[in-house]
Amino acid sequence: MSTHSKEPRVRLVKRGGNIVARNITVRLLAIVLSLLVSGIVIFAITGLNPLAVYAGLWDGAVGTSRRFWITLRDAAILLCIGYAVMPAFRMRFWNVGAEGQVLMGAAACAACMIYGREWPSWLLYAACPIAGMLVGMLWAVIPAFFKAHWNTNETLFTLMMNYLATQVVSFCIIYWENPKGSNHVGLINSTGKVGWLPGVFGNNYLLPILIVVVLMEVLYVYMHYSKQGFEISVVGESESTAHYVGINVKRVIIRTMAICGLFAGLAGYLLCAGIGHTISTTLVGGNGFTAIIVAWLGKLNPYAMLAVAFLLIHGQWRQPDRLPVRPE
Repeated sequence: MSTHSKEPRVRLVKRGGNIVARNITVRLLAIVLSLLVSGIVIFAITGLNPLAVYAGLWDGAVGTSRRFWITLRDAAILLCIGYAVMPAFRMRFWNVGAEGQVLMGAAACAACMIYGREWPSWLLYAACPIAGMLVGMLWAVIPAFFKAHWNTNETLFTLMMNYLATQVVSFCIIYWENPKGSNHVGLINSTGKVGWLPGVFGNNYLLPILIVVVLMEVLYVYMHYSKQGFEISVVGESESTAHYVGINVKRVIIRTMAICGLFAGLAGYLLCAGIGHTISTTLVGGNGFTAIIVAWLGKLNPYAMLAVAFLLIHGQWRQPDRLPVRPE
């Protein structure tokens, strides 16, 4: 009888080398390949020079100083909303309600700006972000509470909360519309710009960007170096394990969604007081759902999400100075 053992058909070996460098290389190659494939499709359908189209996209996004800052500002807002879903996704809580949470935060900010225009300046500037963040938090905690206590379907619950938020804002617009009968609010406090987010160093786009950059650093430290961040990861990996090691899963679910709501409310404040200076049912513009793409493509990493948000905003069409011409 032979004593020689057969060689296994499949052998699992741990990858060696620099994993981070390899991951970056793979993603860069994926971007290059997507540009090549897109170029082929563009030429096949339109006959335009793909390089001219890409140059037009670049010019439309960052071709001038103003476009550059607007692109950074819009990317910062999208990133902030992405941060409003990322902790929940890390916990495997499928929060698709960021659109409504941001909208409710913006509505709370608008209410402060409308009813508090006679308040002292310091009080109004403190009330707007606090109100926005608290209302956003409340809108996120409601589905979390039901999930924690009665195991409701968080996807359906948070999705329906989006439609409810739209109806609430539509109701508020009836009382806030200016002029009456116009069915829109218009610019809030346009004469004195009371409650508007101030510029920094003469730049009206910089402050929202700085706020989101600070938020990025805080969120990274919280998720990777805090006890609560560790609890979120454990609950996301296995609720049974979390119960076994003594983690209060219900509390983690509600607390994490409260944090998500705070971030969403902050985004609503930035949209209302820093960008649109108004409130409407379309203020968020679908970014609550685009933020889901940002979170997953960024692998739930705050720094990687920054690059994804910029690429998505950069890819949105803005009118360039010169359009590519189709050859005859």
